[in-house]
This record gives sequence, structure tokens and C-alpha cells, in this order.
Amino acid sequence: MPAHPTPADIGRAAALLRAGRLVAFPTETVYGLGADASNPGAVAKIFAAKGRPQDHPLIVHLPGIEMLPLWAAEIPDAAHQLAAAFWPGPLTLILKRAAGVPDCVTGGQDTVGLRIPGHPVALELLRAFAGEEGGRVFSGIAAPSANRFGRISPTTAAHVRAELGEFVEAVLDGGECGVGIESTIIDLSRGHAVLLRPGQITRAQAAAALGAEVELPDAGAPRVSGALASHYAPRTPLVLVPAAELAARLAALRGKKVAVLARAEAPSGLKDVSWQEAPRAVGGYAHELYASLRRLDALGCDAILVEAPPAAPEWQGVNDRLGRASSGY
Repeated sequence: MPAHPTPADIGRAAALLRAGRLVAFPTETVYGLGADASNPGAVAKIFAAKGRPQDHPLIVHLPGIEMLPLWAAEIPDAAHQLAAAFWPGPLTLILKRAAGVPDCVTGGQDTVGLRIPGHPVALELLRAFAGEEGGRVFSGIAAPSANRFGRISPTTAAHVRAELGEFVEAVLDGGECGVGIESTIIDLSRGHAVLLRPGQITRAQAAAALGAEVELPDAGAPRVSGALASHYAPRTPLVLVPAAELAARLAALRGKKVAVLARAEAPSGLKDVSWQEAPRAVGGYAHELYASLRRLDALGCDAILVEAPPAAPEWQGVNDRLGRASSGY
């Protein structure tokens, strides 16, 4: 049975957030490192804990769509259409920011990333956090992935404790994250829909919900989370290898300690190779991806070879994460 914090756990975590502390919590995508998004001092603790560049914007998590006007100055019809189709769920919308949204949340831009997560623990926490207290209004939790900047995102509470435990006042354990990769990000701040980060929700699904084309990223797009060339990376060099070339690449690395992540069983006779078989279907593969990379990274190998997944549209989110994880190697 999945883990689920008690109401007392949720209430304590919400109180810590209101007091300007950091709390890690599960979403359907990955675990987030949360702080009161309206408190620049609290948000600064996120950047310090992660080692995150100050101009890298955060995503604000909301308990319900009624909170959008507190964070967004303009809410186009397209936002309501996508929200009706996918919220709560793994979709972030980029909108023009409202007055008073801290620069530290937006990376100094005139846009803000917003989403309503689809995990019951996240929603309970957001609802407990929201409200008025001492003359202050609490409405949104800024929460990037709860890991060191640029490294593998956490999909269990144990991952968070191992990596950022010293910085976090509380970790709400909601079990394994169901989706396993970060949310799809769509920019609606410039009068048309643009896909800025692929995820479980595909470009085609978003277009179907809008009844209009979702464009590809362009040079004028806002900066968003997880879009740097190198990201989601293990410490061990990761190399993406086409399936047909995997055997030859392994042969070339004979004598090295190598780990492999592949959608196939390990061939017989391999030596000095740690082989992990990945799920064949995209949903299972995404769900297991970061946990698999963490396990292989912990082996202390010379390289991690990852069999390149299919190039089909439904694999775009997975391929995006693997491409960034292998950048520079």
C-alpha cells in the first residue's frame, strides 16, 4: 500500500512552510523541494540547498485554479482549456506574472510557471498551506525537484533524504512518484502555445485539447526549469547508444567497469557489466528512469550506456531527459 502522511504530518509541514522553512513533498512527477513562493527569504533557501543559479525560474504549485489570478496577470482562454483537460496533473503553464510575484521565483522575467499537481499528498499540503494568517495570504508553493542542481531528480522520499536531508525540515513520504519525469511545460505568455519542455503530456495531446497547433521552442521563449543543455545527469558519464550499436560499444569498453540500461535482457557471457533491464512501455520506462539511473550511478562504474529509446512522439519526454543527462559526454 502506498505511503501516505497523516493529517498531523500535513499540518506540521504546512506550518513549517508558512514559517519560511523548506519541506519536500511528492508530486505525480518527482519530489519537490518546497518553500512559500511569496517569501523571498524562504525561496532563497531553495537556491542555496540545490546550488541553483539565481536566474533559473521556479514553478509555483497551486491548490486550485481559483488561485491563478494571484499569480498570473493574464489568463488566456487557452489556459482554461489546458487546465480543464490536464489539471490536476503533470502540466506547467507559463503565463504573464501578476504584480507582486517575487523576482526570485521568475528568474527576473515577466512570466511565471504555474501548475496544479496530481498527487493527493501534494494537493492536501497545498490546501493546508493556503489561507490567511497574521495578515498574510498564503497561496502557492515554489517547488523545483528536491535534488542538487543538474543531477538526477528524486522519485522517492529516500532519494530526497540521501541528497538534501540536511537542508529540509520535513519530508512527506507519498511513495514512488507515478509519472517519474518532470511536467510538460507550455508557454502561453505570447499569444500562442509553445512547448518548452516535453513530458508525459505530449504536444499532440495539448494541441487536441486546444484545437490548435502547439509550436516548437523558439529563440524568444522564456527561460524555464530543466531546459539547460546539461541536466538530470548522474555523476558517472552517461552515453546514449543506438540499440544496433550497443554490442560494439560494449566490446570497445572491454576491461572497463560498465553499467547498461536497456529495454532488452542481458546477453550471455558479459563480464564487468551491470545490466539493468528497463520496461518496454513508455509509462513504465519513465516511472523507473531516475531510480534506475541512481542505482547505476551508485555502482561507481566508468560509464553508463543507455540504449536509446524509440524516437516516437510519446517518448519525447524520456528522450529529452536522457539527451540532457548525456550532454557533454
